[in-house]
Amino acid sequence: MKEGKSLFRWPVILITVTIVSICCIGAGGLVGLSKDSEKRADVVTIDTMKIFGNLERPEVVFLHDLHTEALEKKGKDCSVCHISGKSFEVIPDTLKSAVENIDRMSPKFKRLQDASRKEVMDTYHLNCIECHTNMTADGDKTGPLACGECHKKETENVISSRQPFGLDQSLHFRHSKAQEKKCETCHHEYDEKSKKLVYVKEKEGSCRYCHLQETEENRISMKTASHLSCIDCHKKKIAKKIEAGPVKCSGCHDAENIKKIKRVAKIPRMERKQPDMIMVSTGAEDLTLRMNFVPFDHKAHETYNDTCRSCHHADLDKCSKCHTVAGSKEGKYIKLEQAMHRMDNENSCMGCHEKQQKDKKCAGCHVFMERMHKQPESSCLKCHMNPDKIKMAKQPSEEELAMIAGSMLKSRKAVKETFKDEDVPEKVIIKDMVNKYGPVELPHRKIITTLVKDMEDNSLAGYFHSEKGTVCQGCHHNSPVSKKPPRCINCHGKPFDEEDMFKPGIMGAYHMQCMGCHEEMELEKPASCTDCHKERKF
Repeated sequence: MKEGKSLFRWPVILITVTIVSICCIGAGGLVGLSKDSEKRADVVTIDTMKIFGNLERPEVVFLHDLHTEALEKKGKDCSVCHISGKSFEVIPDTLKSAVENIDRMSPKFKRLQDASRKEVMDTYHLNCIECHTNMTADGDKTGPLACGECHKKETENVISSRQPFGLDQSLHFRHSKAQEKKCETCHHEYDEKSKKLVYVKEKEGSCRYCHLQETEENRISMKTASHLSCIDCHKKKIAKKIEAGPVKCSGCHDAENIKKIKRVAKIPRMERKQPDMIMVSTGAEDLTLRMNFVPFDHKAHETYNDTCRSCHHADLDKCSKCHTVAGSKEGKYIKLEQAMHRMDNENSCMGCHEKQQKDKKCAGCHVFMERMHKQPESSCLKCHMNPDKIKMAKQPSEEELAMIAGSMLKSRKAVKETFKDEDVPEKVIIKDMVNKYGPVELPHRKIITTLVKDMEDNSLAGYFHSEKGTVCQGCHHNSPVSKKPPRCINCHGKPFDEEDMFKPGIMGAYHMQCMGCHEEMELEKPASCTDCHKERKF
């Protein structure tokens, strides 16, 4: 029996060791990284040979900017490693005819396509080693010459700090201005009939709508498309002594460099004949399928986000095209109601509003209100405005709906103040916990005044804080809006309530609310108990 167990144990050990080894290599050899590892945005993993089968040696960690800078010192450029051509393998066969006249730099090393395993391997080995050998002969610091010095089981002492990058409204405007509003320079669609890339005016969308994460049958990946078009354009402009964007990895993907990118303060609105006001609809002809109308200020929301993809995550059509009332395959069976109301998704209306509530100026109230109780049904009417005033015998046109939406939004008033000073106590003396410590003197009016001031320019707060006393609900969370709300101890009495085990006692309630608010709003916290409570002398 013992022998049987022993025989069984060895395959398990071998399988475990194999899995661990594969994981280490697949993760880029995370083994061996120290806390002193250098963080770089130009870490490229060369694993090209995977297309021909399993790797015989570990993939190579390549520092792209390091090599670019070494070439610059020699008066050389990207053409040393990257050749140009009119069509190459990164373009799917179905698109080769569409780009046959475009001469661009290939992202592949010293080749336009991957012909065979041996040819690709020789391309790397012969050219890399030759370059390193020549630099060594010139007395320059250079890279390795032996196989094991490139193909390491453990990574170099570097960690990739690469940040994702894309065009926000500011960068898009700068590019549009630089190209003299020639949108066709970047925007195109693939025309099935002519088998060519064409530009369709006023149908421009995000590059990411077509170019996805990975290369597919009829479109290259976003990464490949960006590096082909953006870097190539920047290089050509620089060659003509024209100011242009970066051509190095760190220029776009380094966190510190991203912060240095010049931002336009006032960005003109994009010209695409988009509506100013719309009425969010189900897309159904029968009006009886709708809840109350939802008028939407499209123009204002454009200024709240850096990109149209904040809402239009798949294309620029109406939400109801994919997210139908019943759900559809195009919308991944996410119903329209869910698409608008999902709190865990920033693409939804309520999800975006929820994100805004996490701002430090708002979080002090909203974090705790969220935990205490659900939103009242009356909150729904802030968006689903009462349609009783609008009598329609038939389905209105888009223009008519836009006019109605504008009228409804104009009737909505933002509340940006609270009760008068004489109705708000300047100080509140909290005596409910007097024991070892004395009462707490709360600067009540100062807190209210600060909260109201912080919300002056917040239109979301203005429209949803529909009563003067709404701001009071942050602390008085379960009482009706009133100039004189009940004391906290009316609800938070004994420490443990058998009828509501999650309701804290008065001490817990005060400390959770007060200290929690300081934490969420990033305010200075009391260093000790006596910063709030004066110690009693018996």
